[in-house]
Amino acid sequence: MLNNIKTAFSIKDLENLSGIKAHTIRIWEKRYNVFQPLRTDTNIRVYDIKSLQKLLNINFLHEYGYKISKIASYSDDEIRTMVTGIVSEKNAQNHAINIFKMAMMNFDHQLFAQTYNWLTEEKTFRQIFLEVFIPLMEEIGSLWQTNTITPAHEHFICHLIRQKVILNIHEVQLRDRFNLSKTFVLSLPLNEIHDLGLLYLNYEIANHGYPVVYLGESMPVDNLQELKKHFNDIVFVGYLTVQPSIDELEDYVINLSDQLIDDNTEIWLLGRMTKKLQLENLPEQVIVFNTILDLIQKL
Repeated sequence: MLNNIKTAFSIKDLENLSGIKAHTIRIWEKRYNVFQPLRTDTNIRVYDIKSLQKLLNINFLHEYGYKISKIASYSDDEIRTMVTGIVSEKNAQNHAINIFKMAMMNFDHQLFAQTYNWLTEEKTFRQIFLEVFIPLMEEIGSLWQTNTITPAHEHFICHLIRQKVILNIHEVQLRDRFNLSKTFVLSLPLNEIHDLGLLYLNYEIANHGYPVVYLGESMPVDNLQELKKHFNDIVFVGYLTVQPSIDELEDYVINLSDQLIDDNTEIWLLGRMTKKLQLENLPEQVIVFNTILDLIQKL
């Protein structure tokens, strides 16, 4: 199985992972000799994981104001030391994203944990999730679509992020509930498995003192009716990333509304698929949010 994990990268892979155009990488390589790629039997350049790491560090220094000619004169160790030394609150976000990408590419739990712990010294968990984890996951989605990374890479990093979210949920759940005006029920539609956003909302809602019932992925609508037997004043929260499909989306929301809405019930929806909804056709008890932060501000 490990033989299927990507360890050699094309110049297009480097472009996708770093955001630096392949043409620029070639210029840096030829003019300043910053990389020494291997060659395939057909004379195609391939790069190893150390080249990727060096490229990310070089780009960081270049964006910080260093000229590439100057950067090229430093050793790899000197470049890493310089990057570590100049990281600040202003650029910590992009630097952390790059380190997390390196942890993903190397399947390095320890590097992930060290970087996360470093971020917690300066940022709240909300800041880490919204400013670092969300942009990271958006990048990973693009990298997966372009075959730059394998599903193994994506699953590895998602699992580590999920661990941190669940840990923070556990900590806030130990506190007493102080906001009992409504109960939040969180679930995903059938065949929807992208749960990180919903998990994070579990953390935020619990942190605001509300009772939360987390049901997770692939939940049939008729099963949600059971919750109405146990709680009054319910807010059903759904996160629609890839499901339902566009063809089924309107029918899903209509069915959700018909089965769940009454005087004591609201439905809150967010996620990529909600952009396809005709908002003017929705009942007033159905609220669609553009972002996680918009929903947080509603709490």
